[in-house]
Order: sequence, then C-alpha cells, then structure tokens
Amino acid sequence: MIDRQAVVRRHTVELTEPDPSQVLTVGNGDFAFTADITGMQTFTAFHDQAAAHAERRPAVNTATMSTWGWHSMPNPDGFVLADAMSSYPSARGPVQYPDRFDMAAAFGGAVAEEYRAGTWLHLNPQRVDLGRIGLLLRRAPGAVPETEPAVLANPRQCLDLWTGVLESVFEYAGHEVRVTTVADPDHARVAFRVESELLADGRARVAVRFPYASDDFFRTADWSSPREHRTTLEPVGERACMFGRALDDTAYTMRLDWSCGTVEATGEPHEFALTTPDAALELVASFAPGDGADLGRTEFARIRSSAERAWHRFWTSGAAIDFAGSTDPRAAELERRIVLSQYLTKVNCSGTTPPQETGLITNSWQGKFHLEMHWWHAAHFAAWGRPELLERSMDWYLSILDSARDTARRQNYAGARWPKHVGPDGRESPSDIGALLVWQQPHPLYLLELLYRSRTGRQREELAARFAELVEETALFMASFVEERDGAYHLPAPLVPAQEFYDATTTEDPTFELAYWWWGLEIAQRWRERLGRDRDEHWRRVQDGLVPPHIEDGRYTAIATEPYLRRDDHPSMLCALGVVPATPLIDPATMQATLLDVRDTWDWNTAWGWDFPAMAMTAARLGRPDLAVDALHMDEPKNRYGPSGHTPQIGSLLPVYLPSNGALLAAVSLMAAGWDGADANRPGFPADGTWSVRHEGFTRWP
Repeated sequence: MIDRQAVVRRHTVELTEPDPSQVLTVGNGDFAFTADITGMQTFTAFHDQAAAHAERRPAVNTATMSTWGWHSMPNPDGFVLADAMSSYPSARGPVQYPDRFDMAAAFGGAVAEEYRAGTWLHLNPQRVDLGRIGLLLRRAPGAVPETEPAVLANPRQCLDLWTGVLESVFEYAGHEVRVTTVADPDHARVAFRVESELLADGRARVAVRFPYASDDFFRTADWSSPREHRTTLEPVGERACMFGRALDDTAYTMRLDWSCGTVEATGEPHEFALTTPDAALELVASFAPGDGADLGRTEFARIRSSAERAWHRFWTSGAAIDFAGSTDPRAAELERRIVLSQYLTKVNCSGTTPPQETGLITNSWQGKFHLEMHWWHAAHFAAWGRPELLERSMDWYLSILDSARDTARRQNYAGARWPKHVGPDGRESPSDIGALLVWQQPHPLYLLELLYRSRTGRQREELAARFAELVEETALFMASFVEERDGAYHLPAPLVPAQEFYDATTTEDPTFELAYWWWGLEIAQRWRERLGRDRDEHWRRVQDGLVPPHIEDGRYTAIATEPYLRRDDHPSMLCALGVVPATPLIDPATMQATLLDVRDTWDWNTAWGWDFPAMAMTAARLGRPDLAVDALHMDEPKNRYGPSGHTPQIGSLLPVYLPSNGALLAAVSLMAAGWDGADANRPGFPADGTWSVRHEGFTRWP
C-alpha cells in the first residue's frame, strides 16, 4: 500500500512572501474562503485583479464564495432571451440563436443599442462575494489601518493539504501574529484562531466588510456603490451577531460567533470591527441564503476537528499514485502538481453545480459555468475512485432539462440541447460563440458513463434509472442535429467547434466532435440496454453513417471546411482519440501523424491549460508514453503550475484556471490505470526504468 500521508505531506504548500498572484483557499466544493498571506482577507487592494490587469501584472482576488450566492442587477427594460436572438439559415429552416453580445461589453466598453439586451443577459446573474474577513492592523489605536503587506516581517504560511488547515505567521510592529484558518467540510462556514498581543491593546482587530455585487469581468466585488445594498447588524447574546444582507433581490445572512469581545460599526460603509481584550481570539463566520434562521453557534475547535476528519477520509479514499524512486527529474514536480490538483478540485469543483473556470476563488465570466469545461473539471473524480464528488453536480442537469428541451424545440430539434455559458437557472448567456458551440452536448453522457463504471450492483441500476430521461433526451438532440446528405450524416453549420475561431456559418464536421458524436450515441445505446430496451435504430444509422473526418497530407484537420486547420488555440482534433476512446471514425496511424505534427508545429503560446493533458491522453492511447509524459511537462506559459498549484492563463484575466488541474488528473489516471483492452499496468509511463510508478484505487477508462 502507498503511504498516502507521506505523498501528500511532501507537497505541503509554503509561502514566505506576499505575492498578489498567490492565494490559498480552504473550502468544501460548495463554499470557499480565499486568503492572503495573513490567512485572512486583510490586503484586498493588493490582490485587486482589475488594478493589476490595468498595470499588466498578475493578481488574484481574495473572496468568499458559494454555489448558492447569486445576484442580478436591476433589469428595468425587462430584457428576455428572445431580445438577443439572430436567425441563421439551416436545412431545417431559419434557426434562432442568442448571439447578440459584443465581447467588448464584458470589459466595460460601450454597448451598441442592438447589443443592450444581450449584454444584460450575458452579465447577469453574477456570483456574489459574500464578504471579506481580515485584520485591521494599526501602529497605534486610532491610527489609519495598514493597506499594504510590505509592513509585515517574516511572513510564513503553510497549507497542510492532509488536514485542510492553513497556518499563517508574521510579525507586525515588533509582535508575532499567528492565524489558523479552516473551512467547515459540510457547511458554508470558515473558522479562525488569531493569536497576538496586538489584539489586547487594540492594534489588531478583525474587520468584516461587505461589498455590492459586480458584473465586471475582473471583480468579484464592487466597493464603490455603498448605497446600492444594505447591511444590518443584530446582536445574538454577548458573543454572536447576525449581519443581514440585501443586494436588490438577493438576500443572505452571515452569522459571526466569537470567543470574547464586541462588534461595532467602524464608520466606513458596510464595515464592522471585532475587538477583544484577550491575546487570542476564535471566531466562526457562517453564511446562508435568506434570513439565516437555521444558523446556530459552533466553535472553532469543532470545525477544525471536522475538517481534519473529512480531509483524512478524502485522502485515504479513492486512488493514489506515488513516484518515489523515479530517476526522471520531472517526477517530483508531476507528483506535486497531482497532489495540489486533487486538493484544488475537491475545494472548487465538487459542489452541487458545475464550477466556473476559476472555481470558488474569484469570478471569471461573472461566475457562470462553462459546461464544455465541466468534463475537465470533474470527469477525473470517477476515474480516481471518488465518483460521489462528480455525481453531486449531475442532478443540476436534471433541474434544467426542461430549459434544454425548450432550446432544442426553438431550434427545430428533438430532445434537449445543453447550453455552454450559463448560470444556476439554466438560462444560456448570449454569445456568438457559446450559443453555437456543440462539444458540450455529449458531456453529460460521458460523465454518466464514468459514474456507471465506478459503481456496482444496485447502485448501477439506480443510476441508470435516475438519469434515463436525461440520456434519452440528450441522444435525441444529437441524432436530430446531424444532417443527412447522400446517405452520410454531417455535423452541419452553423456550429462552433472546440477550437473556437472558425466561422460558425460555414464550419462543418469538426474531427473531435464527429468522434465524440459517435461515442455519445454509443453510450446512450448502452444505457438503453441497461434498462432492458433495444438499441435505437435511427441512432445506429447515424453512428454508422457519420462522415469520416477530413484528412490532409495524412493528418486530421480540425474541421472539414476551409481553412481546415489553424495552428493555434486548442489542437482539438487530438481529443478524437484520447479524451474519446477508439471509435470506427478514427484511424490510429493517422492520429499518430497528427499528434507528431501538432507537437512540432503548434503555436503553444496560444494553447490552454487543458490542451497539454489532452495531448498526453492521445499519446497514451497511441502507445507513446514518452510523448505523454513530455506533453504534461511542456514548458509553456499556460502549462506552469505555481506554488499553490494554479495555472495562470492570461495574467489577471484568468489567474486561476481549474480545467488545467482536472485535465491533469484525468490524463494521469488514464496513463496509470489504462483503459479497456490496454495490456499494460501503466500504459502511459515509460518502461525504461526512469519512472517508478505505484498506484492504487483507479477505475479504468473506456
């Protein structure tokens, strides 16, 4: 057996200086608190992404976020999705897509009249920053609080991944300050223990600040609109209070419990301070939608104990992999990335809804989900033997099934068409890319197939029955979307492929999507058999009749229409055999030639974090473990994992990108455990003696 604690603890995260691009997060998948070097949210301006982006430097906001906290700006014009539609010609007649959105509007640009509706619908709703909890540090009582972390001496911060406990120590004004931060594993709660003589003389206090919501791309919070929201303070005995929050139609509550002291308003809008006469202070902040009537008192020690037990269960369940003894110098770094990615995806991607690309750390695209990324965020949970962490978000698809049906019906298709860019209500966001994207359509089928493979017996039967309607409706749309011409089935225009920069009005038959369409329908056919039903004959005809992908110079192109291939962004055709298992549409020899060409000629500066693991999955399935390992370690800007495990993509535009982390875990599980028919125990790692790979607990891939 692998010594799992040793593997995890040799990658404990340690920070020793303030860095606006480095933050550490504690959380549980549905709630998270992101801290700066103090273990709290003390220096918010230092981490301001908007200011950093303007100055072309990296930064990550510190925020407190949940899967349930959402807000919409007032909509005095009553905009609805129909106001953002354009008509596209198709073989079925005109089709309506909500594409009227100008990307410049997402970054504060002027909005033309024709895009006003689409802009409001795109920017709303937005995920709420529930509030900031930090220290007020002052040289003397009554002095102006510090705003820059440069005043701290000897900062040392340690995130113990094994327990989920964050310890932060620093010196200020000649005194040591020690902060312990931990999140409740089951509720929207974060707990702190602060120890310093500065507390007792008033030079250190705990501040609670509440912002307005923001529809800005870079901000999770608006601190400039104090009149647009309300905060009320209601004492609950001598050591607790309730903060009532109202932001337009959004209401939520924060309950604050503490060990000793008093809370009062500071005089700044929506800011309150907790003062204690003691040199140690314990406090717990609990959040809930509505009036918070169910929020009760709890203690720091109890939350810490619960968190340590929960993280122990996490690390000792499911799969593990150990590279100790490897002589390849890249092995230790790969192991570090793997361990940190497990932590980050558990905290940010295991909730009751699909995650946003930046998880619960900071907002991107106003906090909405990108459903084409859900596979990268969460497929690995099933392969790593933790299927329950994937299954938690799958019920959300059932909740929006009627909305997906409406979309398909409006476009003259059968079944249910899943959106790309969406909030929790399932209403898609206008976009000339997102509204026409198709590669997210088979995702629910593949994710359910991975869940099914990870279950046994009655659990399989219950899963098959619970999601039978979703599977059927998804496949009905896919079989309806294709267009028959001369006995062959095509993926027709208008569509946007995974490599998003082609003309939607002319693009057809993208290689990845063709293979994925076959595989998705195959999953749906198997699902029918599991329910005692016959395979669908029309689906079979579509599978058998899908047009082969386009080949040029012995290699697959991205699409089957001009310009056929651009060598930037996602090399998505590789996913047709790698992410997708072997299908009748893909020739391995042609894919190997494609893989080598992509490796040698692609503009890797333009690739994204999940492209490198996707390439590794293709290499592994083609029997090239050397190339699989090389792909994971390519030294390219968007494939670099910082001290906290994050992979910045575009500076402060996307300083956190969790699809990278989930994709890495998916690739490693495929490389270690293999897939049906693979004849090696670790088919994705070289067998030349340089890699010592021990693993346990994985579920093999299809």
